[in-house]
Amino acid sequence: MVSSKGRGYVYLLHPTPELWTLAVPHRTQILYLPDISFISAKLNFTPGKVVVESGTGSGSFSHSIARSITGNGGHLYTFEYHEQRVNILRDEIKLHNLSDTVTLAHRDVCKDGFGLENIADSVFLDLPAPWEAIQHAVKALKKDIVGKICTFSPCIEQVQKTALELNKNGFFDIETFEVLVRYNKSSNLVLPDIQSAIEGKKASFSSNKVTLDSTCVRIYL
Repeated sequence: MVSSKGRGYVYLLHPTPELWTLAVPHRTQILYLPDISFISAKLNFTPGKVVVESGTGSGSFSHSIARSITGNGGHLYTFEYHEQRVNILRDEIKLHNLSDTVTLAHRDVCKDGFGLENIADSVFLDLPAPWEAIQHAVKALKKDIVGKICTFSPCIEQVQKTALELNKNGFFDIETFEVLVRYNKSSNLVLPDIQSAIEGKKASFSSNKVTLDSTCVRIYL
């Protein structure tokens, strides 16, 4: 799109959950792509799956879930206890044409539960005290499959309490992960060849050239 004054332009990109995660107004802390992709794979989000989420927050992860499960009757039931955030999220869900896939509700699930039974393939909790919602999550999970639950917590003390509550409610194969991503910067370097290095020849490096009386090798990182 070109500026009306002819002073520049911008590229308009088709909206995707990945772009929304980068652009979403941060009303809360959000999940970013490394965690989103890892959790989505672990919970096996595919078209037709029914997912229950609590701690909608800014809706970053909700958009990715909706994109993954859309089709074949897939649906996301997501709950947020903060009423003002719910009102904003409801407008965004409508604006992004997700109303057929996403049901948003204002609810404190730790106190009042999800109000859903035997419906979900998996449950995701991003709450300050996720262990308080475990017993309600059990009711929401389907009884004829091996249901999965994932909680996202920044503190190991939260993880410990949640793991204990999961054990009490019959969950097994409990795992804890920390997702770390390291970004490597790509660059173009020119280095002296091995023979020159063996002979002890010195090279003077600059950003664009190497001063050396020998053949140089160009590598890409």
